[in-house]
Amino acid sequence: MATVENGMLSLRTNLAESPYTKAIHDGRVISDIVKLDLCGPNPAQGGFKDMLRRNMYDCGELAIVTYLQAKCYNKPWVLLPAPVSGRFQHHCAGFNRELGHLNPKDIEGRKVGVRTYAQTTGLWVRGILQHEYGVDLNKVNFYTVGEGHLEEYTDPENCTRLPKGSDIGQMMLDGELAATLQGVDLPKDPRVERLIPDPFNAAKAWFAREGVVPINHIFVVHQDLTRDNPEAVREIYRMICESRDLTEGGLPDPFPPMGVEANRKGLELAVEWAFEQKIIPRKLSVDELFDDVTAALG
Repeated sequence: MATVENGMLSLRTNLAESPYTKAIHDGRVISDIVKLDLCGPNPAQGGFKDMLRRNMYDCGELAIVTYLQAKCYNKPWVLLPAPVSGRFQHHCAGFNRELGHLNPKDIEGRKVGVRTYAQTTGLWVRGILQHEYGVDLNKVNFYTVGEGHLEEYTDPENCTRLPKGSDIGQMMLDGELAATLQGVDLPKDPRVERLIPDPFNAAKAWFAREGVVPINHIFVVHQDLTRDNPEAVREIYRMICESRDLTEGGLPDPFPPMGVEANRKGLELAVEWAFEQKIIPRKLSVDELFDDVTAALG
């Protein structure tokens, strides 16, 4: 799909505008050899299925969980050690306090909503609930609205698909679901209480121990690009680095770093939890997520 225009390689790119990518979008970061044709939707996850099922893009951002699945199912994509979004997830689970208090372990045996089971926010929140608060995830009944991005993937047996268009936040407020795992979509309602107590301080304590900021989205390139034009791949990496450096007000502190070794522990954790939660069929090594070109970046 890559084309040459005026001597430059033009790449169909799925990269949403954010504070960290704005300098690429507004033209402050450019290249003499690569043009990123920013033709993907906003938000970028709207293009993930087209990227993986129909090869509509040459490169772009992808949820880390979706990339792990793509690698397991032999999709032709290669990881760059270049996170484009990430955050702590402790605050992304809520319940309606007016219907009774819930401690994390209280969700065992109950209905818990999540947009899709393989959603990256869901991965990180469930892992925290399991490893920090002793929740047996196999005893939780997860209710989902949508399917995953990979055709080969099916949800675990303790998942139930809700009718299309269901509003899990409202269902939680109405008591149809005991809790929901949601990021920015968690209802802005005074009845909502965070499932994890004092989540922002809990996240700081977790980071002090683990040294990991959970990755949400990370950049990937089609394997044809890294095979046929490695210099273009290195140039993309440089552009992402420069754009991050030009973030207005600076990057959040902490924020997922650039580079393979700097991200190794976070990637290992994502792999471990994705396997435990039956999102991927086998454990991947961090090194197999990259090829010779992308492993040398950073």
